[in-house]
Amino acid sequence: MTTNNNKRMIEIFDTTLRDGEQAPGASLQPEQKIELAHQLASLGIDVIEPGFPISSPGEFAAVQAISRQLQNVEICGFARAVKGDIDAAVRATADAARRRIHLFISSSDIHIEHQLRRPRSEVVATAREMVSYARQFTDIVEFTAMDAARTKMDDLIEMVEVAIEAGASIINLPDTVGYALPHEYGEMFRQVREGARGGDKVRYSAHCHNDLGLAVANSLAAIANGASQIEVTINGVGERTGNCALEELIMALETRGDVIGATTNIKLNQLYETSRQISRAMHFPIAYNKPVVGRNAFQHESGIHQDGLLKNRSTYEIMDPEALGIPRSMIILGKHSGRHALKDRVRKYGFEPDEQQMEQLYEIFKETADQQKVVSDDQLLQMVSQTMNIPAQDYELVELQVTAGSMTDRMAAVRIRTSAGEQSYSAVGGGPVDATIRAIGQSISDDITFVDMEMHALSGGEAASAEAAVTVERAGREFRGTATHNDIVMAAGLAYVAACNAAGLKAETFEMDESVHA
Repeated sequence: MTTNNNKRMIEIFDTTLRDGEQAPGASLQPEQKIELAHQLASLGIDVIEPGFPISSPGEFAAVQAISRQLQNVEICGFARAVKGDIDAAVRATADAARRRIHLFISSSDIHIEHQLRRPRSEVVATAREMVSYARQFTDIVEFTAMDAARTKMDDLIEMVEVAIEAGASIINLPDTVGYALPHEYGEMFRQVREGARGGDKVRYSAHCHNDLGLAVANSLAAIANGASQIEVTINGVGERTGNCALEELIMALETRGDVIGATTNIKLNQLYETSRQISRAMHFPIAYNKPVVGRNAFQHESGIHQDGLLKNRSTYEIMDPEALGIPRSMIILGKHSGRHALKDRVRKYGFEPDEQQMEQLYEIFKETADQQKVVSDDQLLQMVSQTMNIPAQDYELVELQVTAGSMTDRMAAVRIRTSAGEQSYSAVGGGPVDATIRAIGQSISDDITFVDMEMHALSGGEAASAEAAVTVERAGREFRGTATHNDIVMAAGLAYVAACNAAGLKAETFEMDESVHA
């Protein structure tokens, strides 16, 4: 299928809730799967594989509920080439408006000899029988020749031909162990499409693992050689080192569409939110340097880069973060930053230092930057206040005390300084961080709402430190504050206050989605 701009339409098959959940420690409850499936639908996913129905009652219930609730997305029931598996997949997806059955069996010598321990002829016969059986229940049967990338071409073509003859309409050729190089993987698709009888009558799908870091590259090679469906997971989650990351694949197609000549139905402005939801649900932090959705993807510290960005963002950014649902790119103030970046940040807060004040501010800034990795915006505002002799923060966390015990809720007491003076507040919560957020929240303007928080350990041992990032909302726009401290509860409190200070700034020129660091 081609679009109006003559680009091939690539179908996106999301297996985050099935293959992605197989990542160690990534278990999801049925209700979580249902909630995430709705977000995947909002993202524009074409096919959702919600789970493995035969594996447990909870899996069956999740697939069944998703099939009933999502009527505008194709739902896929996953099964081994076993009648019982297929029956469970059929029952679980019975209420789907559009459904497919996806069954698999091994095709490589190493899998057949050491895992299945059956003659190849018997395995091929099973593939034929089970595809034919699944075809009785739906017109859309996807057949996966597991470990296709390590299968001899003659053996692979034989199995694909059998599946096509039995009624499969989609042939998936996976790189199950992430072994193939892009040119090898693309060539496999070309040879199967051209060599298998009936190969021109079916669609081809790619499913790549990332053991050598090539999952996205291999998926692009498959597209170049005729694949019309790509199987992905959000954030690349999955067994071992994961799967083809949806956000990376999509942005490769979007950014280099002129060369690749392919597009998808994915809504770019939902990418970041979907990534965050999956990360929170699975308790898998996103690496800072993760392409597209990582914290550093649109952050810049080099003075040369910052200068170029301030003149024209395309000098050092090939993607528009706001188009992805990411508030905006951010310049990090550190020892590599120059006057241009510093002055731009100060102006964004609505301050206009004169030349002498700016020079004094820059000297103080460079002194601080030489002693630490990053100069936080909280520190910068203090420098501005000192240099220009004006108040620069609405809220300051003066003191925090937390009472903890094994038998009771935690209680936090805080002292907050504002322009009206100092006031004390206290609250109880399910944990020390929760209690701290509740206590600070009592001092904050009613139109500022806490949204979420992320916390990361930065180091271990006696000098351990932690970083907290808090997002708040005001007037429909989000503000983010981060803080680092050797006490994680204090880091959370400082980050919350930093976010509220960002939201409280009155300057019309301030970009509300800029982060503030404590």
